[in-house]
Amino acid sequence: MNTLNDLYQSLEIRKSADPNTSYTARLIQSGEDEIVKKIGEEAIEIILAAKGQGNQRLVEEISDLTYHILVLLVQKGIPLSAISDELNKRKK
Repeated sequence: MNTLNDLYQSLEIRKSADPNTSYTARLIQSGEDEIVKKIGEEAIEIILAAKGQGNQRLVEEISDLTYHILVLLVQKGIPLSAISDELNKRKK
């Protein structure tokens, strides 16, 4: 989980960066619709990768989706701990 925490913290910092030089800042500033569009695209790419593009490609696409989900969390002001808390509730 340290990698996810580190990435989340990095995204928190990048959201204030210059959108001309930061994809993350540009995506966050473009708004929720653009972010969820990217999440949808990445979800489709995961399906395609799982259906015959190999495990490495699947890992790459899951990483892309994870990044975009974290961007949405940052944009919405939802801490990563909220996801951990929810997953922990579901373990029971």
